Amino acid sequence: MDGERRHAGIQLPEGSWWDWDVVAWSAGQLRLAAGHDLTYQHGLELVFGDPVFVSCPTSFHDPTFRAPTPDEMQKAGRHLGEHPPVVVAFEADAGGQEPVSCLIAAERLDIVRETVLRYWREDAAPGQRFAPWVRSPGR
Repeated sequence: MDGERRHAGIQLPEGSWWDWDVVAWSAGQLRLAAGHDLTYQHGLELVFGDPVFVSCPTSFHDPTFRAPTPDEMQKAGRHLGEHPPVVVAFEADAGGQEPVSCLIAAERLDIVRETVLRYWREDAAPGQRFAPWVRSPGR
C-alpha cells in the first residue's frame, strides 16, 4: 500500500458514532470507543496498536476524520524517526469554542464493531463483552 493510501482519512462503518472517549491506553495500545450515547454501552472501537504519538482529548464528540496534512505527517514522523504505518487526523468537538485538531500515529489500526457494556449484567448476551473497568459485584 502506498504512503498516500496508508494515511488517507479512515472510513467508519455505518452507525451513530457521536460520543467518543478513551477506554484504554497503555504503551502497547490506545483504544477509542464510540456510540450514540456512552452511558451504558458502546458499539465501535478504534484500536491503535503500539501508538507512537497521540494528541487528542480523553472525550470528544462528532469527529470528522481526514487525511493528515504534510505538517502532521512530519510531526508524527519526528517521534518515530520515520513515517509511522498509521496516521489518523481529525477535528472534533471537545466542548470548547472551536473544534480541536487531533492526531494519532501508530503501528496498526483495527476497527472493531461489537457491543461493549459499560455496566455489570448477569444476563449479558453471547458476543457482548464488558468495558475494562466493569467487574461483577462479587469481585
